[in-house]
Amino acid sequence: MSENNQPSAELKALERLVGTWAVTGGAEGTVRYEWMPGRFFLLQHVELSQFGQPVTGLEVIGNLRPFGEPVGADVVSRFYDSVGNTFDYVYELNGDKLTIWAGAKGSPAYYEGTFSADDATVTGEWVYPGGGGYESSMTRI
Repeated sequence: MSENNQPSAELKALERLVGTWAVTGGAEGTVRYEWMPGRFFLLQHVELSQFGQPVTGLEVIGNLRPFGEPVGADVVSRFYDSVGNTFDYVYELNGDKLTIWAGAKGSPAYYEGTFSADDATVTGEWVYPGGGGYESSMTRI
């Protein structure tokens, strides 16, 4: 292990998410992003309601670094919820456009949102294959 390991530029770019956000659209509630000490992992605390059901959980976002292997290129995450589900995602931020791929990068299910110039809002929608996606926006609180 090298002493000068640094978080990836792609992960550092997600600094824009740090803080607490009000979520509106197909799911309603709040999410809070914070860095884990060391800043190699971004944690998202989720308290939402979707389709009348509570969605409470924790997402850990970062680059994979398996023992003895090089750091993975993609910023990936796993979400754990209060009813035992785990969901995997890939985060990609290009300019002001945030894409969260469900499963693998390039998946037909994804979120695409755009940061406002002042980083106070992210406006977008979840897209699902065959329809059934929904608008979802966040406002910093």
